[in-house]
Amino acid sequence: MEDTGAAKNTATTAPTSTSPLFSLSNPGGSSFSFGFGFGFDSGAPSVPPPPAVEVQLSEESPVAAASLDPVVVDDCLTIYKGRVSTSDVFGVKDSDLVPGKYEGGLKLWEGSLDLMKALNSDIKEGRLLLEGKRVLELGCGHGLPGIFAGLKGAGLIHFQDFNAEVLKCLTIPNVKVNLFKESPEGTCGSVGFFAGDWSEMDKLLLCGDAEKDKTTSGDTEDKTYYGYDVILMAETVYALSSLPNLYKLIKKCLHYPGGVVYMAGKKHYFGVGGGTRQFLRLVEEDGAMQTERLNDVADGSSNVREVWKFSFK
Repeated sequence: MEDTGAAKNTATTAPTSTSPLFSLSNPGGSSFSFGFGFGFDSGAPSVPPPPAVEVQLSEESPVAAASLDPVVVDDCLTIYKGRVSTSDVFGVKDSDLVPGKYEGGLKLWEGSLDLMKALNSDIKEGRLLLEGKRVLELGCGHGLPGIFAGLKGAGLIHFQDFNAEVLKCLTIPNVKVNLFKESPEGTCGSVGFFAGDWSEMDKLLLCGDAEKDKTTSGDTEDKTYYGYDVILMAETVYALSSLPNLYKLIKKCLHYPGGVVYMAGKKHYFGVGGGTRQFLRLVEEDGAMQTERLNDVADGSSNVREVWKFSFK
């Protein structure tokens, strides 16, 4: 999750929006810092998930950023991002999460930057090749990790967010300014944008049959299935209730064998129950994937953050 941050795909009970659950300064005007509040309303009614829909590149919203902020990945790469307010897009102020309506996608969360740094490091060390790969960014928000993949030669990039409005007002403009700045065809092979809850997204995204095959036959050698070579997600594991649907979607969409998932997030999200360790427990109990911790970030400005890599065993 990323600017899409810690609030992305919960269709069940979630914190109320009376006070910001997360707070983050914008990189265009300085350093990052998080604040955590509780404001958890266990009596909040369940909100049905929105239908999964594809959003066209041409559906860019007139509510777009008047200026662009630079995000420096390294000395050789700077990505530009817009800035829009929740008031302009959703009609709510000072809130990062409105259950069933807004899932934090208009903010740039620290995990997105951590994720891009980890990807950049793996590329430089020869552990990752993005050229020509099929890439999915879940809970994309600004879409910076997906845009990074495009700048590194990905052949196909799909961006998914809970809110279609986030895609129209932020992700698509950011993609255009970074990947389509030189020509209408862009610098990567293909892009697509999809909105909705994780429980519904397998209807539109690329899926493989690895999980089905493993349950019907013990012989998985010499079998390859379609799906995404690389799945990216930043700050998507914030809500405990959404983790099962997130993990199920990953298993359905990840290419088998050889596909890899990069996840950046906080160890714990106070007030909402999720965190990287909660997600890891789910993965380990399932036993279908192997995990590798790539990085720890403890800078004193927020809860401890981590970057992990997953792949099928």
